[in-house]
Amino acid sequence: MKIGMVLYPTFGGSGVVGTELGKALAKKGHQVHFITYSQPVRLGSFHENIFYHEVSVSNYPLFDYQPYETELASKLVDVVKHENLDLLHVHYAIPHASAAFMAQQILKTQGINIPFITTLHGTDITLVGRDPSFEPVIRFCINVSNAVTTVSESLKEDTIKHFDIKRPIHVISNFIQIENTDSADAIHELRTKYAKEEQKIVCHISNFRPVKRVEDVILIFSEIQRNLDAKLILVGDGPDRQMAEKLSRKLGLIDQVIFFGKVRDTNHILEFSDLFLLPSETESFGLAALEAMAAGVPVISSNTGGIPEVNIDGYSGYLSDVGDIESMARNAVDLLSNAKKLALFRVQAKERAALFSLDRILPQYEHLYQEVIKKNH
Repeated sequence: MKIGMVLYPTFGGSGVVGTELGKALAKKGHQVHFITYSQPVRLGSFHENIFYHEVSVSNYPLFDYQPYETELASKLVDVVKHENLDLLHVHYAIPHASAAFMAQQILKTQGINIPFITTLHGTDITLVGRDPSFEPVIRFCINVSNAVTTVSESLKEDTIKHFDIKRPIHVISNFIQIENTDSADAIHELRTKYAKEEQKIVCHISNFRPVKRVEDVILIFSEIQRNLDAKLILVGDGPDRQMAEKLSRKLGLIDQVIFFGKVRDTNHILEFSDLFLLPSETESFGLAALEAMAAGVPVISSNTGGIPEVNIDGYSGYLSDVGDIESMARNAVDLLSNAKKLALFRVQAKERAALFSLDRILPQYEHLYQEVIKKNH
């Protein structure tokens, strides 16, 4: 198959999932064309069967805001025509689904039928999508897509509820690539650079937006620190980082908290961590939790959105209500202070993550692609 992959090329979850999906499809012999305004950060160097088409963003003085949706639609028309694509797969509804629909209609006038699949990732539904200025467009695009997928049952339910969708929606979970870990000696050597032998390492990875509740991360760690010696590693950057730094200083924790900033490959950090914190206000899936579990790191998380579909309470970690810092801290201390239990949860976290391996998820996308292409011809 020849597939056009449309996504945001940034560190965000939808862009990462779309890029890794495209790379996996290319490895299986499919031809994948990434179409976006800059090269996806996770694309890396040359890959066989992968092509990148940059959307040129104009800079006309006439426009206060550049018409990216129109420029993307024009690029889609060009790539579909000249590369003979079979299918477009757009990640994140705004503006990718509407641009795909526009391109589809233009191509129809030229005798070309190109179907498109829309994958909804979360904030395009739960946050942006609820804005009245976007809602009619998102509802329309969902309904005119040749197929729609969501990354969790929770997001599917939210989509149907908030947009009154009558059409079928496929749930295809986010996935993880189970990678070979570094040697135990290498992991231990790296760990000793950040913590003493007897210290536990707690980790949090996010974009530091308010929805991630980074303040709760600091407060939970403060309670952990009262009970045992630990270090907190914070990976990522965003609007709440400065607040997190100030709170760490205020609570006298700044020597125990390490701010790494943005890191391309977080697996090396997860490998030497003991526990992962994800107290988010909402998560459509909880990809960060899954990545931690794949590295054998149990997760202390909120029980919101799609997280309970990933993190199993009392098995791969613990779930608590959003904002229940006391419960999360208590569960964290319980695990970190019990070596035998922590070792068991590490094994179980890996077992749970294996159910979301790329090998299990990729065939679901391939089957949907084939169905949609078949119906279109």
